[in-house]
Order: sequence, then structure tokens, then C-alpha cells
Amino acid sequence: RVGQIITIKAKVNRAFKTSMEVGIKVMVQDVLTNVEKIVSAAYATYVAKPVGAGKIELEPVKLLSTEDHLEHTLAIERRRIRLGYEQVFQNLRQESNTEGDYYSFEEEGAVSTDLTHVQSIELVQPPHANHHGNTFGGQIMAWMETVASISASRLCRSYPILKSVNMFKFWGPSVVGDRLVFNAIVNNTFQNSVEVGVRVEAYNCEEWIKDQARHINSAFLIFNTVNDKGELLTFPRIKP
Repeated sequence: RVGQIITIKAKVNRAFKTSMEVGIKVMVQDVLTNVEKIVSAAYATYVAKPVGAGKIELEPVKLLSTEDHLEHTLAIERRRIRLGYEQVFQNLRQESNTEGDYYSFEEEGAVSTDLTHVQSIELVQPPHANHHGNTFGGQIMAWMETVASISASRLCRSYPILKSVNMFKFWGPSVVGDRLVFNAIVNNTFQNSVEVGVRVEAYNCEEWIKDQARHINSAFLIFNTVNDKGELLTFPRIKP
């Protein structure tokens, strides 16, 4: 919150052949007791930007501590799980496309997902870009969180709290001058949480006129909401 002291620690956990995993921890410090606690953790995958057409091969990471060794081992498992998820979701999409309308959903009081659809358009300006001229990943994530939060709020009629961002991936870059179109919709609700899917498409001036979008990002954001006592509230069922 405003006024709190935040410390962000990041380090490379493991270098693969042409990519690396960076572990990130966000700590908040209590100014009265000087006690720190973790408020967020994430793992980001980077590749080095090549000068020419070829990829840059990375040197192995030197492991100095027991924690380094642990994170080095876990990094390969996280990579395996991440790649496995991509294949699973690809298979599910292919199955659903061939089966067509394979189920009907009827439940009394269910809310149509149409009511949760939110669209936002942002213009990428110089402060939004890094030294390569590409839009900051964090800026895109912030815009995604805003549109997803509005989508989730249409179910809970209060301020939803972001719990996690899953499968956030860059499918392509965007640059200064691009128009970014964010589409968010509730995919499903669970007992005390809701998943909002967000798709981001980019257009330069020519693409905007021709309506030729570039799909650059997708992610799934999980929210919950609480009452004045801090108790988790239940979301209504939705009708796809």
C-alpha cells in the first residue's frame, strides 16, 4: 500500500541453451517492527535479443548457495510443466473445435458471460517502452489487470483482488505508436474465485486501417473478493 517500503529481489535461477529463468520476490517492510514478509513471487523467462538472425547461447549459472542449487533444480521442472501445459491446452482446443457444441449449460440464476466482456484500447507512447522501443511487459500486464478487474467486478459488484496471473506469454512485440486492444471476459467462476481471460492484439497505422490484428499477449487472471470482515465472498455461476 501507499507508504510501505517495497524491496524487489531478482536473480537468474538457471540458464538453458538460449533462454533463462529469472526468479523475482517482492518483500514489504513494516517500518515500525522492521519485519519483512513476502507479498509476491514470480518466475520470468527471458531470451537474449540477437544482433542478427541467430540466437544467443547463454553461459551456465554459477551456483553459490544451497538455495541456488534448489532453484536451479526446480527451474527445469517449472520449464517442463510450462511446456506440458501448452501441449495440453493445444490438445483441448483441437478437441473442442472438432466436437462443436458438445454441451448445453442451464442453471437458474447463472450470469451470461456476455455481461462480463470488457474492451479497452491503449496507444503505446514513449514512456510505455523500453530501450529497445518495445512496450514494457509490466505496462501491458498493468493494462491487462485493469480490464480484467472491471470484467470480474461485473459479477461481484465490488472491488476484486488479484491473486495470480497465469500463462502470461508474449507471442510477439509491440512498439511505440501501436494501438493495443484488450478484450477480457470471465471464463469460469469457482467457489470463492473467478478466472478472467484477457487477449491483447496490436495494430500499427496500416494494420488498423486494414483491420489486421497481431495477437501479442494472452493471460488468465484469478481474482477473489472479500467483505468488510475480510471473509471471502462467493461468486455466482456463469453461463458461457
